[in-house]
Amino acid sequence: MREYIREMNMDHKLKEVDVVQSWGELMGKTISRYTTNIYISKGILYLEISSAVVRNELMMLREDIRKRINEMAGEELVVKIVFR
Repeated sequence: MREYIREMNMDHKLKEVDVVQSWGELMGKTISRYTTNIYISKGILYLEISSAVVRNELMMLREDIRKRINEMAGEELVVKIVFR
């Protein structure tokens, strides 16, 4: 199965899905409660945050969050994070 996934070039997309699904585990329940929409497109992680205070806090931690996500993925999956 893994070989088939690699041959079809789906492994990168599966890692993106894994990052999106594990956002709550990665950042904790408090942050995930304020996150309403998460997706990755062309190496950019888009996050909709419902609280301005939480959004500002996350903006200050943007680079640390990006590093943690890429470490979890095992590759440079996210090059930029956009908060909305």
